Amino acid sequence: MANQEVPSWLTSAEEYQPQADRDSYITKSVLSLSSVLSRLRIDDGAETLFSPSAPVKIIFGLGGILLVSLSQNFFFVLIMLTGVLVRACLLPREALARVVSTAGAATMLAFVIMLPAALLGQPQAALTMGGKACTSTGIAMEVALTTPSAQLTSALRAFRVPNIVILTIDLALRSIVRLGEVALEILDALTLRSIGRNRDKTGSLGGVGGVLLIKAAIAAQTTHDAMRCRGFEGDYQVSKSPSLRTIDLAWVIALALLVALFIYLQGLA
Repeated sequence: MANQEVPSWLTSAEEYQPQADRDSYITKSVLSLSSVLSRLRIDDGAETLFSPSAPVKIIFGLGGILLVSLSQNFFFVLIMLTGVLVRACLLPREALARVVSTAGAATMLAFVIMLPAALLGQPQAALTMGGKACTSTGIAMEVALTTPSAQLTSALRAFRVPNIVILTIDLALRSIVRLGEVALEILDALTLRSIGRNRDKTGSLGGVGGVLLIKAAIAAQTTHDAMRCRGFEGDYQVSKSPSLRTIDLAWVIALALLVALFIYLQGLA
């Protein structure tokens, strides 16, 4: 009797089978964003007992890159590359992987650019450019990975960089990382809600971009209101640049010896 009062369509079992669809574009987007955020993490950097202060480290890194770029003697490049490899071996596993992948990509790009010169009978040019690219990229990555980002920005104060520039860099780093995390959350939500075949994948991707734009506008307005409430008048107070330490003298001497070795080897080239 009860079954006769209930409509037949309510008693039938539902056997909905959504059509299979590819979500490679979502997966690739998540992987790309995760890769970028792993390189922009603002908590990177770990000092060691023999690490110099941030200003000295930046000067040493820039000086090393400049000497490698100007060197006409490939033996000097090999010496610098040896130092980069030795320092890389002392890094943690994840940091070492980032140095190797970035330096390897820069080396391959240099080889590809110089491939015509190698085919025309100048293979030493490709070898030289590849070695310089690998060494310079390794130096830059090691400086970045062994220096906390807060010290990098505060070190800019030692070079008389305007405070508004440091403010822009700080806000940009934090905003990019935060918006990247929001994008990952949106993509995860899109993956969970994607049932069946979606023929308008570009529309879904546009929706992600629209949400990010709204989030960026809200974050900008919130930051503006917070700065006004705190009486911000354009003077960005940066923490004092790190004081020089005893180990800094050893690094300065090492840089001076590198310059002397560079001048000597240039005379032999």
